Amino acid sequence: MELHESIVVTPWFQIYFTENPGMAFGMEVVDKLFLTLFRIVAMVAIGWFLYKLVKRNVSFGLVACFAMILAGAIGNIVDSICYGVIFNSSVGQVAAFLPLNGGYGEWLHGKVVDMLYFPLIQTRFPDWFPLWGGAEFIFFRPVFNLADSSICVSVFLLLIFYRKSLSTLTVFDKKKANGKR
Repeated sequence: MELHESIVVTPWFQIYFTENPGMAFGMEVVDKLFLTLFRIVAMVAIGWFLYKLVKRNVSFGLVACFAMILAGAIGNIVDSICYGVIFNSSVGQVAAFLPLNGGYGEWLHGKVVDMLYFPLIQTRFPDWFPLWGGAEFIFFRPVFNLADSSICVSVFLLLIFYRKSLSTLTVFDKKKANGKR
């Protein structure tokens, strides 16, 4: 696909090829290298936390939620680390895998590919509406990927079903922390 090309599956679902230069939902960042390194550190911390949860034999649902967060983080990190080196993409040109002149960026500076777009409601604000009168309104404008979905769904599940477990959860054994065995 070309950058910003869209395949309309239904009026409310499109496969839309875009590259996210920043964080979730296209928020810009000042330093892409810092963001990528932060993501790697966070992924290692989540992996360590998940390991501790499995050792403590907590509920399967809690472990599955953190595993989905880790999987989503890994997916986005893979794009951030190497996508800019192995792909070259621009508007009006089909994205090229392993182009002869190299990709558009350096290692650790890649963009994250997003492709799922659900414009559920497309309309205009009424002219009398303050600030946005007459402006286009699209409900659920963000374009995202499966990794983003995995992270968001897991966080919502944690907040809805495991809030009490999270508030009492500790990965440190209190006896060992006090020097007792």
